[in-house]
Amino acid sequence: MTTAPATPAHGPREPVAVAGAGSIGVAVAIVFARAGHAVRVWDPFPDALERARSELSDRLDQLSVHGLVEDPDAAGARVTFTRDLEEAVAGATLVQECAPERTELKQDLIRRAARSAPERTVFASSSSAIPPRRIAAGLPEELRARILVGHPGNPPYLIPVIEVVPSPSTASWAVEHARALYTGAGLRPITVSHEPEGFVFNRLQGAVLREAYCLVRDGVATVDEIDEVVRSGLGRRWSLIGPFETVDLNTRGGLESHAEKMGPAYARMGAERGQNDPWTPDLVSAVVSRRRALLPLDRWDERVRWRDEQLMRLTPLWEDARTTP
Repeated sequence: MTTAPATPAHGPREPVAVAGAGSIGVAVAIVFARAGHAVRVWDPFPDALERARSELSDRLDQLSVHGLVEDPDAAGARVTFTRDLEEAVAGATLVQECAPERTELKQDLIRRAARSAPERTVFASSSSAIPPRRIAAGLPEELRARILVGHPGNPPYLIPVIEVVPSPSTASWAVEHARALYTGAGLRPITVSHEPEGFVFNRLQGAVLREAYCLVRDGVATVDEIDEVVRSGLGRRWSLIGPFETVDLNTRGGLESHAEKMGPAYARMGAERGQNDPWTPDLVSAVVSRRRALLPLDRWDERVRWRDEQLMRLTPLWEDARTTP
């Protein structure tokens, strides 16, 4: 089951630069190289570049075994490594910044890269939580217009979602350009508004982790038992459908019926943790309206059957994975 294109769709594509040769930098390079882009990976440390070369080759070979890249040698040949930042960004229409999670480090790297990059190069930070307005703060206005966050799932060559987070200074063309490049490379971008810390990915993950820690602290279940609930329960459904569609399909009558039946219990659970975020009638109505636009209730039974068929199809793979060392 392929999650990203294994071969370029339209031949050679615009060059891309990756600033930072850590694991995320290598993973992003794989995404773009697999899609036909020439990729230059920059890092100031020779050891990091050497490690990145080895990791790139190993990951491409592994992807090839599973049919997720057609020609690993060709994809690898599209990636070059350099300690020269000017060389890395020359001609690049996107610079994916993959430096450590420190604002001042990211700012300095983007400032230096902008001196040699083309005028309309977009600078996308792989930051997991730093809002783009903080990264852009103090930089020239023209440069701020080209800065956004492009936060990938990890690893992006297998987890195709990427969060595109503009700041109030980011130009709309920069957002559109980043989304187009990501989409063309097989990623599935979402645009995040308002720059919340942690964006969407880590806020959802954080909510689950906070409760998981509390359940361990309170002696409700063990670490492995909590992981088992996700491995064999929530995670199986969530590999196909998200939290809204999950509860929509769990209750005949859909989200509206689920909110009516379960909303008070979820409110009590939240209050127990000091969180007062009830599902108000207006909020439920807005979510239901958007969900019904995606799936009318007269197609509910059809979609439930689809969900069950997909779970049946994937069950042997999951069970096989559980028995593999």
